[in-house]
Amino acid sequence: MIKEYPETHLQKPRIEIYKETIQLIKMHNEDRIHTILHFSTNIICFGILSGYSILEIFGINDWTMQTKNTFSWIKKEITRSISVSLMIYILTQAPLSNAYPIFAQQGYENPREATGRIVCANCHLANKPVDIEVPQAVLPDTVFEAVVRIPYDLQLKQVLANGKKGALNVGAVLILPEGFELAPPDRISPEIKEKIGNLSFQSYRPTKKNILVIGPVPGQKYSEITFPILSPDPATKKDVHFLKYPIYVGGNRGRGQIYPDGSKSNNNVYNATAAGIVSKIIRKEKGGYEITIADASDGRQVVDIIPPGPELLVSEGESIKLDQPLTSNPNVGGFGQGDAEIVLQDPLRVQGLLLFLASVILAQIFLVLKKKQFEKVQLSEMNF
Repeated sequence: MIKEYPETHLQKPRIEIYKETIQLIKMHNEDRIHTILHFSTNIICFGILSGYSILEIFGINDWTMQTKNTFSWIKKEITRSISVSLMIYILTQAPLSNAYPIFAQQGYENPREATGRIVCANCHLANKPVDIEVPQAVLPDTVFEAVVRIPYDLQLKQVLANGKKGALNVGAVLILPEGFELAPPDRISPEIKEKIGNLSFQSYRPTKKNILVIGPVPGQKYSEITFPILSPDPATKKDVHFLKYPIYVGGNRGRGQIYPDGSKSNNNVYNATAAGIVSKIIRKEKGGYEITIADASDGRQVVDIIPPGPELLVSEGESIKLDQPLTSNPNVGGFGQGDAEIVLQDPLRVQGLLLFLASVILAQIFLVLKKKQFEKVQLSEMNF
């Protein structure tokens, strides 16, 4: 849209990004939506760096500033641009950083059920391995590493929300004993910071600092996640004792098969909801299929909707049974959980152990010396 003003040769396009931006948000999936933020928020910065003033970016000049109506228009345009940018930030950045853990955080007070099952398995149905490595024992008020490994074939591609193929993301939940928590930044050593990279951890609840979540993050870079953990001090926390404690971990790679409301994602197998003959298969313009199944006995027709992503296994005219798979299983990810044990060690016990070992060593030395002395006495008596 070109808007021209008198006494100027400049013709600047008015920025009409609002509806288009909203459409782009709807069209893009969670793995690509962050590009929209850069598109909207960087328009003004691009204009300034290119030598334009703020007024020139919005297609006005000094002449238009002299009128009251134009000033109102400027104010309106700036307000709308800022509002759109903020809206895009909320719609993109927040869901991206919390996409996996937020489902559990919203639906469950505790991510670990009474049976020991971590609730992430309710949506991620495939079982995959996960490993955790922690020290055998730690002293009070010290920072240590809890390393979570989420192994998978880095060459694998998963089905994205729009049906296309993309890289896998990973996420993890770490359930620590009461009193253990994420180490503050000023307590983390440079070596651990280098292992952490750009990861950002968060508590499962503000009141549950011992439960940490992370994800989704790129799996190719973060298939091994290092958590910096601060051990508690029983001297200041009376509910903490010098004992052996369990640590639980859950790790996921890839998208889930079930949404929290119980509906299927497109990263799942779709089965026939009726038995009969496949009378019609319609391929949708945006991907996916409409499969019409005709019951041979009464002629009743059932339409099954297949979203974009899974590969179709049936064809027109084929006879199918109830619950027969209509598509392949596109899922290449999965969820796993594990556990480990850690001892919160009393420094006095360590000191006592060292003193005991030192006394044993000294006793052995004195025993050997005494034995040598006794042998010399025996030898001298034999000579006489």
